[in-house]
Amino acid sequence: MKSISYLLLLFFLPVCNLMAQTPGELKSWLPAVDGWTVSDEVEVFDPDNLFDRINGAAPLFLENNFREMTSLEYKRGADYITIQAYRHATPEDAFGMYSSERSSDLAFLPIGGEAQGDKSHLYFFAGNMYLKIWSNASDDVSAELQSIGKVLAGKIDADAAYPAIVRLFPEEGKVPYSAAYITSNFIGHEFLHSVYTMKYERGGQSFLLFVVDGDTPEGIKEVLTHYLAFTKQSQEPKEGELLIKDRYNGDIPSLWKGRYLIGIYNENGDTIAGSDGLLKELAGKL
Repeated sequence: MKSISYLLLLFFLPVCNLMAQTPGELKSWLPAVDGWTVSDEVEVFDPDNLFDRINGAAPLFLENNFREMTSLEYKRGADYITIQAYRHATPEDAFGMYSSERSSDLAFLPIGGEAQGDKSHLYFFAGNMYLKIWSNASDDVSAELQSIGKVLAGKIDADAAYPAIVRLFPEEGKVPYSAAYITSNFIGHEFLHSVYTMKYERGGQSFLLFVVDGDTPEGIKEVLTHYLAFTKQSQEPKEGELLIKDRYNGDIPSLWKGRYLIGIYNENGDTIAGSDGLLKELAGKL
């Protein structure tokens, strides 16, 4: 009987996690900030009405499996701090949305899985949430934003980090803060979806190392079947190394291992020195 109860608990745990971060919870987690008052107003948007709030940006959120956005606010006279908490289907989707909006103009901060900010903006991901916090205040309110962000990140997922696959990418030549997750249409191909990428600079060459997660070996076989048909390569997809001759993206050295397809993409179509070793190194960790 105890073992049955334990199995039921394991079964329901994911459901409980998905039900977390409700609008009410998010509001209750907001910390007190000197000089600022939490507004009573809470706005909630779903995939059907997200366009009403963010208009042209909504399609990218929907592509990253957006589920719900809660808008909260602090006030200080005419000044405000707005918090938009976007809940996605998975932590990977939330990370993917965050990584798609990185800016070279912002500093990186130790909040959540990764964060960026300046004196009036803060962006980070934690768990299956992507949070955007900003203020219209003319003074520097970065300390206030970071205080709010740290509390929310800790409540949402105290152990927030990059997705597990991202943490396996080789270190040598890795460009800091370049990891991304692409839900669909990687390098212009609809069949390349659920893709983890990292930028590298080695030996004067720049390139992307990527991993396609097909969920199962059969899923990757289907991806490769589409890809090889597109490139008019008649070979039968088999596990191991292969060279994909993409007429739009150049030759892409690849390696199929189980549920994963690992590859190297260079936008100029250059041959990347040591690509075989790099593919095998990452494959050995997956």
